[in-house]
Amino acid sequence: MKHSPGFLKLVDDAKSRVREVSVDETRRKLETGKARVIDVREESEWAAGHARGAHHLGKGVIERDIEARVPDKNTEVILYCGGGFRSTLAADNLQKMGYTNVASMAGGWRAWQGAGAPVEGEKEPAR
Repeated sequence: MKHSPGFLKLVDDAKSRVREVSVDETRRKLETGKARVIDVREESEWAAGHARGAHHLGKGVIERDIEARVPDKNTEVILYCGGGFRSTLAADNLQKMGYTNVASMAGGWRAWQGAGAPVEGEKEPAR
């Protein structure tokens, strides 16, 4: 997908403040329970497949709902989306809300799949 210059400028600005973590680091923290991993993609994207053990809070509602789902603002939270842009914007907003340990997973869902990381919720392939 080709992104507009204005959107990319907004993401680049947010990236100057948001820590990025690798798929491997995200997997380790998810498997050991050291971080909450949240998928910020749309509901249809989540339903088609997501990282095993992740939670879903779409980018459209995360700021509204995060405090009820993750009340401790010191909890490590790693966000991901399709490629790392929406999750960076959401992470930037969570930091503005006082969350102190937020990151965006570099490369997003595409990188997770590319690494062969465990997934769930995928639709069965057509036969």
